[in-house]
Amino acid sequence: YMPYDRIETDFTLMEEAGMNVIRIAESTWSTWEPSEGNFDFSILHRMLDCAKKHNLSVIVGTPTYAIPSWLAKKSDDILAVTHDGPQIYGHRQNMDITNPIYLKHAKIIIEKLMEEVKDEPHVIGFQLDNETKHYDTCGENAQKMFVDYLKKQFPDIEDFNHEFGLDYWSNRISSWDDFPDVRGTINQSIAAEYSKFQRKLVTDFLAWQSDIVSKYKRDDQFITQNFDFEWHDFSFGLQPDVNQYEAARCMTVAGCDIYHPSQDLLTGKEITACGNIARGIKDENYLVLETQSQGNPQWLPYPKQLRLQAYSHISNGSNSVMYWNWHSIHNAIESYWKGVLSHDLAPNRIYRECSVIGNEFKKFGAKLKNLKKENKIAIIANNESLTGLTLFPTETNKAYSYNTVFRWICDTLFEMNIEYDVIPLDESRFNKYECIIVPALYSASEHNLRALDRYTANGGNLIVTFKSGYSDEHLKIYSDTKPHILHDTLGVYYDEFTYPCDVTIDYNNIKSDAKEWMELIQCDTANPLVKYNHKVWGEYSAVTVNEYKKGRSMYLGTMFGENTLSEIFNDFFQMCGIDTETNRYFDAKYPVSIKTGINDDGETIVYLLNYSDQNQDIKFNGTSAVELVSDSIISSGMELRIEPWDVLVFKITDNN
Repeated sequence: YMPYDRIETDFTLMEEAGMNVIRIAESTWSTWEPSEGNFDFSILHRMLDCAKKHNLSVIVGTPTYAIPSWLAKKSDDILAVTHDGPQIYGHRQNMDITNPIYLKHAKIIIEKLMEEVKDEPHVIGFQLDNETKHYDTCGENAQKMFVDYLKKQFPDIEDFNHEFGLDYWSNRISSWDDFPDVRGTINQSIAAEYSKFQRKLVTDFLAWQSDIVSKYKRDDQFITQNFDFEWHDFSFGLQPDVNQYEAARCMTVAGCDIYHPSQDLLTGKEITACGNIARGIKDENYLVLETQSQGNPQWLPYPKQLRLQAYSHISNGSNSVMYWNWHSIHNAIESYWKGVLSHDLAPNRIYRECSVIGNEFKKFGAKLKNLKKENKIAIIANNESLTGLTLFPTETNKAYSYNTVFRWICDTLFEMNIEYDVIPLDESRFNKYECIIVPALYSASEHNLRALDRYTANGGNLIVTFKSGYSDEHLKIYSDTKPHILHDTLGVYYDEFTYPCDVTIDYNNIKSDAKEWMELIQCDTANPLVKYNHKVWGEYSAVTVNEYKKGRSMYLGTMFGENTLSEIFNDFFQMCGIDTETNRYFDAKYPVSIKTGINDDGETIVYLLNYSDQNQDIKFNGTSAVELVSDSIISSGMELRIEPWDVLVFKITDNN
């Protein structure tokens, strides 16, 4: 992409900045294979040779997410047919990932690329494709595969008709040959099942690529993927088009791309919420394979923010901070998605701040990597419920309302300085947590609902929000008391709901508007903690708590302000005897965020991150610690000042 040959200049600048790894090859298929069967890897080897000279490790990406024009012309069905119709060549990720001609040529280019790089000692790992999704493929081949997928689940077609409610509007089928085009369905159960099937296509596609790469990779090399997130002009929440927990099974380490607001909108919330999703994918440390240096114009960081962002990723359990991209592109669609270097390609303020980060990591990065966390609270993330609430949004024309509820929980805990994990709906992970929070679990099987019931009955503490336990795994609404199965666990029931209008809730003298959705909760065994303030709905509960066998539960019947929710959470955690004190060593409140963990040497590492433009004064409560950036020794009772948009990193040296 460079306007002129300057590879030595660029790699020298990278090395001087303390950078130690580059990603290459992921979107260069037409460079490696400009016409069918004609391969040219000369640029690849120049990059590899220069990287070795400048002590840069290399991650090689398979170049399959952006196809060359000659491949698009080989068949009319290589480009995906979507709900919006056939794709036109030009943009990336426009192909049908089930198409056999595409897969044939993708296999060829992956194998050719792997032959070129397999013997390079400084190639440390491989990235499969790029932010892979199903691209809403609805072509003939994909729909045939979907019917075969359904046949395996429902050998008796009448069972399928019944489970999916296809008598409605005369949609029932008597033969699989009569199965209609999914793009026209008015049945949300079929639409949701097709979305689940499309997510499976991604899982299968990445596993297929992993199998190819694995034939060439060494034991010391990793396989990853740069998973992305649901997009709200920046990374926001759970990705709707990929089941990342399933898709990552073929990989040795999870990777992600996190882009977030900067300047006065830099809060750390997106880095934490999305990073916690990434850490939970394989329940271990992860890689940030892409984040912004400059990025979109509105993301240009204030001085010191780039460094704060880097430490934010590492403090969350990431083992890398990698920028897309090195230099700002001079033509085409991403010309104003700026890199470390601006369009003049000269070292600048951003480069100098990257140099600070890189050289600090060189100095004490070994103390920061593989940070392990032992969090007491987990939030469940669920693709099926995300799909369900996209098809049946809680608020009129509110797409992806699931992630709105998910982030409500995440951001409240973040501002409380309570670290949390994000986990799938997997009972095998439940028992390590003292509290599990379940946002808007709209779609769930009876098996999974009973798992949550068992967790609580056996002594766990469960928090559940509105729109949970309403439909089964096929989006068919349960026909008994809501929330299904969990009405005993939670001690509540309801059958009426509406959109709140002029409804408030009061708790600890904090008043908040009810918003998003409102269930008229009635208590069975539960106690009402908060009731609605409204001329008509005042008799109904908004928040309840329940003693259930050995455990305790809370139900949130509506959404309201984070300040109110934090008060409610705090009282519930105290009621349950959960010690959420994360600032044992420091007296600090948000906008200073505290992140902790244990490093490879068994040492406690504590980060204080100031997400504000004001000085923040913090008192140290421990016995002794070392601030790693300055090498300063601090002792009990010392007052510390964190400057605006700054970070302090401590190794705790208490004898106890």
